Amino acid sequence: MVNAGIDIGALTAKAVIVDDGSGRVAGKFLLPTGATPEAAGNEALAGALELAGLERTDIAASVATGYGRGAMKGVDWRITEISCHARGAREVVEEVRTVIDLGGQDAKVIVLDEAGGPMDFEMNDRCAAGTGRFLEVMAQALGISLQQLGELAVNASEAVSLSSTCTVFAESEVIGLLAEQHSVAAIAAGLCEAVARRTVQMTNRLKVVGKVVLCGGVALNEGVEKAMSEVLGMEVIVPPEPEFVGALGAAMIAGERRE
Repeated sequence: MVNAGIDIGALTAKAVIVDDGSGRVAGKFLLPTGATPEAAGNEALAGALELAGLERTDIAASVATGYGRGAMKGVDWRITEISCHARGAREVVEEVRTVIDLGGQDAKVIVLDEAGGPMDFEMNDRCAAGTGRFLEVMAQALGISLQQLGELAVNASEAVSLSSTCTVFAESEVIGLLAEQHSVAAIAAGLCEAVARRTVQMTNRLKVVGKVVLCGGVALNEGVEKAMSEVLGMEVIVPPEPEFVGALGAAMIAGERRE
């Protein structure tokens, strides 16, 4: 038997299948959420099961998380992404004390207690600033891909400081910086720094302590990883496949609740 975690985010839906006995990840799948969160969640789950060589009847327990969790029918529990990302991060980095989750359209900072449970958090879910969508728009303005933005930023010799993290204003600012003949690499580095600064601003009332895990799709951007470490003044750990951390945590919680 297996346990399933389904994380339906604003931009992507992820599913992870965990073997109930060994705790091994048996299958995982990701796809765009689109306009129908429930359909995306079911398709992600079906994809993960197929890769694991299993059927839906093999699932012993399931948890849905993410903004679209309420739309997901046929699951045992619906749990907030705060709890699921905390549990998933603890699964991949046992001594984690702070989790930074940067998704497609929101950002979260979660502080864990010594036992690994979520103790406090801050969440930016009303604005695209500092999220994956912010970087998408900026990459388009620079005429490069998201991957190129990260590669240019991490290798840039300097960073151009941006005065705004508002997606609309920052796009206009980027166009102006290009007109002033600043290099694309320097602007890319400045954008990654802006994401890091915006995230750290969210932690004003939180006590960020190491070890820090950076997860969510934005964690795949090496420029953001570098900038986050520099702004925080401490090492930031990006686990393998950071976009699946929430779904992994959901699957782990499903098994623990069933027991």
